[in-house]
Amino acid sequence: MENNQTQQLKQTQRLLKYVFVIVPIVAGADKFTNLLTDWEQYLNPAIINLLPFSGATFMAIVGIIEIIAGLIVLKKSYFGGYLVAAWLTLIALSLLASFNYLDVAVRDLVMAVAAFSMAQLSKIVNG
Repeated sequence: MENNQTQQLKQTQRLLKYVFVIVPIVAGADKFTNLLTDWEQYLNPAIINLLPFSGATFMAIVGIIEIIAGLIVLKKSYFGGYLVAAWLTLIALSLLASFNYLDVAVRDLVMAVAAFSMAQLSKIVNG
């Protein structure tokens, strides 16, 4: 029988896992519809100028990557947590570099820490 502490760790890991499955998939899918927000506004202008295609196409690619990341978290939360943490950190650094949406950058860094924590918990809980 599991002790209470182990059960709490598993519950916390599962909660974080579901968050990092659902949020990337929803945000990724929204890159195609822009129902939640106009995602292109978050692009660093320097990056837009380097792209060989439109910002909308870039955001569609980002959307696909985010959906895949969410699915990886579902199947392999240990690896997926590190992947999502790195992805969120890169997004935050891009926002910080452009000095735009600093509140979103801070939020993404906090989410990156949570994704990293979920990966660490997954290692403990799943062995």
